[in-house]
Amino acid sequence: MPQPDAKAPSPRAEVKAVALVSSGRHPVSGRAGRAREDARAVEMGLSLAGADLSLVHAGDPEDASLRECLEGYLGMFHGLDDERDGALSLLPMQAGDDAVPLLAAWLERSGVQLALTGQRAECGEGSGMVGYLLAERLGWSIATGVAAIERCDARSVTVLQALPQGQRRRLEVRLPCLIAVDSVAEAPRQSAFGPARRGRIDTVDDRLPAGEKRPDVANVDWQWQPARARPKRLKVVKSTNARDRFKAAAAKSSASGGQVLTDLTPEQAAEKLIDYLRAEKIIADTGESSAGES
Repeated sequence: MPQPDAKAPSPRAEVKAVALVSSGRHPVSGRAGRAREDARAVEMGLSLAGADLSLVHAGDPEDASLRECLEGYLGMFHGLDDERDGALSLLPMQAGDDAVPLLAAWLERSGVQLALTGQRAECGEGSGMVGYLLAERLGWSIATGVAAIERCDARSVTVLQALPQGQRRRLEVRLPCLIAVDSVAEAPRQSAFGPARRGRIDTVDDRLPAGEKRPDVANVDWQWQPARARPKRLKVVKSTNARDRFKAAAAKSSASGGQVLTDLTPEQAAEKLIDYLRAEKIIADTGESSAGES
């Protein structure tokens, strides 16, 4: 069966759209700039809403590198039918504050029906949970791994979801909804210097009730360390025939040794999870009894 075309042009949205952006870091130089997946979300929003797209970021306004990151998104507002400069709403928060209540309150008051963002941030926790927490708090639908938007009207949006091996799945999601854009979506346009400098960054702290600023108590006891890439096992192809080598390289990898666990008690599920994390050396094996044996 032929796969849907992820590059099909998207029609103009009939709803108010916003892109949630975060600060990023260049993977080699470490210089502050646009987050790669968030920039793809802005590109998708510009194709859908044009210059009417709104941008929002929750962060520390005292951060010296923050403005450079945000100007990178504002510099994408060029080459549109309506050559208006971009505007970004900045929700001030300290490093230890929780961004979800601030973003949820802003989305509720702004009347937004469609929010776009990347799968996860490049700085900070990078857990990819903000979209899910926002959708749960607002009672919205959520679609993740989106490669393109095919149609958007006042009631629903039709998206193409990226699947493994280059496959695509068409989903129709009711509005309001939050869309997490995948890294296979259309590449973002270059950020132009003029629109980046002319774009507005509006601080909206005076419109937020004080009770909506809450500290993030979940990460108080966390231990932070640099992430490291885990080595991948290489598949050795011993065939001397070029045809066999090509088939082995293009074959889909099949998982082995897995288990399907059903009807487990919470204690048994916790025990199985801890055993898996220890086997993968994600957590240290302390030699203590597991949750099911305590």
